Amino acid sequence: MDIVIYHNPACGTSRNTLDLIRHLGIEPHVVEYLKTPPARAMVADMVARMGVPLRDVLRQKGTPWAELGLDDETLSDDQLLDAVEAHPVLLNRPIVVTPAGVKLCRPSEAVLDLLPGVALKPFVKEDGEVIIDDAGNRVR
Repeated sequence: MDIVIYHNPACGTSRNTLDLIRHLGIEPHVVEYLKTPPARAMVADMVARMGVPLRDVLRQKGTPWAELGLDDETLSDDQLLDAVEAHPVLLNRPIVVTPAGVKLCRPSEAVLDLLPGVALKPFVKEDGEVIIDDAGNRVR
């Protein structure tokens, strides 16, 4: 299965998502988006495929969100994309792209929605939270 994860290794949610994908026997294409930001058109395309407003995939915490005035609801998507292009950290993570769709995987177990038909094996997040139990059932 061809999967791309826009990943930040400093983010626990992103690490858990990547670990879960690999745990299920899939080796995704990992894009450390702070080092190699997706092109503006790619961001717009992923957001369109998610079927959500661009604002829904922007991160406020630990970013220049406030300094850039991005809380201004009158800003257009083009203006928001300008900000993401200049400050890739504004793009929330992890975003996962699979043949089944595109999703901002927060919480990390949301990636399971993009992996239909994959046999589930027990999985525990790095903080100890059980996501898939010993019987292979999704807990959350």
